[in-house]
Amino acid sequence: MTTPGGIPSVDVAEAAARVAGGGDTGPLIVDVREPDEFAAVRVEAAALVPMSGFTDRAAELPRDRQLLVLCASGVRSAAATGYLLRSGWTDVANIDGGINAWQRAGLPVRHGAVEPGEGDLPTG
Repeated sequence: MTTPGGIPSVDVAEAAARVAGGGDTGPLIVDVREPDEFAAVRVEAAALVPMSGFTDRAAELPRDRQLLVLCASGVRSAAATGYLLRSGWTDVANIDGGINAWQRAGLPVRHGAVEPGEGDLPTG
């Protein structure tokens, strides 16, 4: 699906299904919310790359797997998705409705203290 602004997007059910079926080489959820938002509620195995430093850190994102970009409601993640597409990434989509829609759909989330390594980008 593509939004009116031309940004590729997926709903939360599709995003969750893609991640669940993909293993270590499947889609990576890139959470662009800020660290305090991430600590409050997050999707397991999501990489945290906050919007406040997104353009500085975008080059760290893998180009060899699909990126599904998430924020609170889908606005910041749509902007980050557009930035990645303009910067040469080809397999990127915004998660419609963000973490708010993810929770409303009853999909699993984590709360509380962020564990060491949680939110880190995958290596290798």
